[in-house]
Amino acid sequence: MGIGRRRFVLGGLAGTAAVAAGCGDGDEDTLGAPGQQAGEGDAHGFGRATEYLDFRGLHQTGITHPANEQGMLAAFTVTAADRDELAGMFEALSAEIDRLMSGRPYEERDPAYPALYTGTVGNPPPPADLSVVVSVGASLFDDRFGLADLRPRSLERMPFLANDRLDPERSHGDLLLTITSAHEDVNLFALRQLMRVTRGTLALHWMLDGYNRRTQAQRGEAGNRNLMGFVDGTANLDAADAGTMDRYVWVQDDDDEPAWAVAGSYHVVRVIRMLVEFWDRTRLSEQERLIGRRKDNGAPLDGEAEADIPDYAADPDGDLTALDAHIRLANPRTPETEDDLIFRAGLNFSRGFDAAGQLDQGLAFVSYQRRLQQFLNTQERLAGEPLEEYLLPVGGGFFFALPGVAREGGYLGEGLFA
Repeated sequence: MGIGRRRFVLGGLAGTAAVAAGCGDGDEDTLGAPGQQAGEGDAHGFGRATEYLDFRGLHQTGITHPANEQGMLAAFTVTAADRDELAGMFEALSAEIDRLMSGRPYEERDPAYPALYTGTVGNPPPPADLSVVVSVGASLFDDRFGLADLRPRSLERMPFLANDRLDPERSHGDLLLTITSAHEDVNLFALRQLMRVTRGTLALHWMLDGYNRRTQAQRGEAGNRNLMGFVDGTANLDAADAGTMDRYVWVQDDDDEPAWAVAGSYHVVRVIRMLVEFWDRTRLSEQERLIGRRKDNGAPLDGEAEADIPDYAADPDGDLTALDAHIRLANPRTPETEDDLIFRAGLNFSRGFDAAGQLDQGLAFVSYQRRLQQFLNTQERLAGEPLEEYLLPVGGGFFFALPGVAREGGYLGEGLFA
């Protein structure tokens, strides 16, 4: 995937690719997000050097680009009248995303008319590693637009899984925008601009703001903590390894999927509330037993450093890492589970508090995978884990991240209308 068409070195170190782990490394912490190295600061206060990104490429740039210090998930209901209007929506959406990511300024209009941009972050907005990923839900392939025969083979409305209490007002959707950058103001600007160009064809269904607090990360480390206080996302797939991504993330020609879906990816979002007050009253030793890692440095319980690979074969009875510890269930590191690895890109969230005065905080778990079954297999192993006592999935959905736009004049979703 291409690097941005022009780099702005504003001071500090540039972020690395998503946290690196070889193809043989595991995908243990399914609550996780990709990591990167933090810099020493830049002119815009983003904490590292930032840039404009390429919109065009075989895959959507934002799936693997690690800049999700600030993120936003926005799900929409499509209100287009017919198939032609739907195609026009994807074309307009793609053109606006291209403008936003590449930093092309908006035309300055006569003051007698409303401006073409909101004015909240300048014209153009500063380089902030802004990316937008467009994904579609199973409901887009109903009988409204004649797309039923083009639905990705495994795409379905997310069912109730273990321990779920899904809120229909915060779940599912015809289309999902995942907007990430180094600054929430830039995300909000992008959302408003995208909604302006799709006002007649998209209606907002639910949205969620999130963030990650980045720290310096070495190879195999996450560089991020979740709101339970644990290092989160260790040993994620290496986004820079094309072979690994082809094996686990990108739909391939021989996958028995519709031709248009090749180079896309199944996209899972699980909005998981963490019962943080309950968790904070739990002994440290019990927290570490439930997760399977040390809280201070993220090391597995049979290791010394975060990037150490747990040796479950040497601990068959779970004396060091409990058999029902989260990381052991998520990735047992067996030949039978080797094909279930997923690429994670989650966000922490905080939505204030509920009617009982409890904090509404948690994780927007996000993963991309070549086959939806990779996630479902992992979820099945986690069903009934002791950690469930502290977690409550309340929203999200199953989506399909569209293939990228490789040619000039093309647009996201174009294959649906070929």
